[in-house]
Order: sequence, then structure tokens, then C-alpha cells
Amino acid sequence: MSGSQCCSNPPTLDSASGAGHVENLAGLNTYVSGSLQSKLAVFLISDIFGYEAPNFRKLADKVAASGFYVVAPDFFYGEPYDPNNPDRPLSVWIKDHGPDKGYEDAKLVIDALKSKGVSSIGAAGFCWGAKVVARLAKDPLIQAAVMLHPSFVNVDDIKSVKVPIAILGAEQDHISPPELLKQFDEILKASEVDSFVKIFPKVGHGWSVRYDVNDPTAMSSANEAQQDMLAWFAKYVK
Repeated sequence: MSGSQCCSNPPTLDSASGAGHVENLAGLNTYVSGSLQSKLAVFLISDIFGYEAPNFRKLADKVAASGFYVVAPDFFYGEPYDPNNPDRPLSVWIKDHGPDKGYEDAKLVIDALKSKGVSSIGAAGFCWGAKVVARLAKDPLIQAAVMLHPSFVNVDDIKSVKVPIAILGAEQDHISPPELLKQFDEILKASEVDSFVKIFPKVGHGWSVRYDVNDPTAMSSANEAQQDMLAWFAKYVK
């Protein structure tokens, strides 16, 4: 995660964005969209820029419109990574906001969802969030997993996955390059876990949520990845 790609094209955060609302869930401010009536939840775990990124919330609303109860917690306790803060470079910020802490918080969110009557949960992790999803898929605490342009995820993580998993990566990604994703694919194909690995051409790390809305090609590729994610959850979260 040390490369500049993780920090490229940072979003302009907007706490008022999205059609949903923010509520406290398991002690975390959480963006919530959709109805609990279906008893099917999708748990979105953001990249380092957090849950106030407008494109991230648009995606949460899009997933909710497909019939899921969507939760996207603030795992960074009001301190998403800020590339303009010279006192908190990524190497310092990550010490206070590592995926291990994210995993502990995620377990509490899952308990809270179950207490609301949710019967099946899918989790999608973006960049930083993919490592949290890897842990949830290992234990396993969810019914299905999706990783999009993952960071920190390694071969051992993939060997431990116990639920259906889709991994959506970028051709121009130095953090999780195509060679690594192909290793993930080989491991999963040799296992008994249902899996889907796809490498999107001509895009870079973060493309599924940090796209330029004025770039039709980027928008199309992001939409394709989001549709693949939705199809995965429609198949396995039920």
C-alpha cells in the first residue's frame, strides 16, 4: 500500500451526500441505505478516504436499490486519510487505522446486524477494506465476499477464504498487480470455494469508486465492476 496509487484521485468528502442517513451502529457512525425488510445485508468497507466519499455513498444507494439493507461504517472515527495533512502522512496515519482494528470493529457491526434480524450478510471491501473482508471471509462471519482493488491482501489470506468470493482488480495496479490476482485465482480454483477473479483493462487502483465523473470510459468501467459486485451478492446473499 506504500505506492502513490492508494492516494490518487482523492474524493471531495461530503457528509450530506447520499439518499440514506447516518446512524450509530455498534458504536460507529454508519451510513445506512435501504430497508431491513429483506433481512439481507451488504456491508461496505471503504478505502482510506472513508464513508463520506460521494461516489462511495452513491454505490451504497445503488446496492440498496437492488433490495439490500446497506451499512457503510466510519472505521476511521472521523479521521479518514487526508493527503493534504503533512503531519499525518499515510505511514503515520495507518498506524492508528490498521485493518486489524477494522476487523475487530467489523465483528461488532455484524453482531449488530444480526440483532436487527439480518439473516445473510455480504461484505465488499475497497482497497484498505479488502483486508478486513479477507478476515471476515476466513472465520467466516459472512455469506459472501467481494474485494475491489485490494490492498494488504496476500496469498495466505486467499488460502484461508471459506465463503464465495469475487476479486475485481485493475490492470494498472501496482499494489495488487495482475500477476498477484492471477495467483489468487489459481489458489481459489484449486479450492472448494466458489470464486470469480476479473482484471479490468486500462484502469488503475481505486477505479471502482474514485473515478472521474466526466470520463465516460472510467464511469463505464466502474459501473461494470459495481454490477459484477451486485450480481455476486444477488447469487450468494439470500
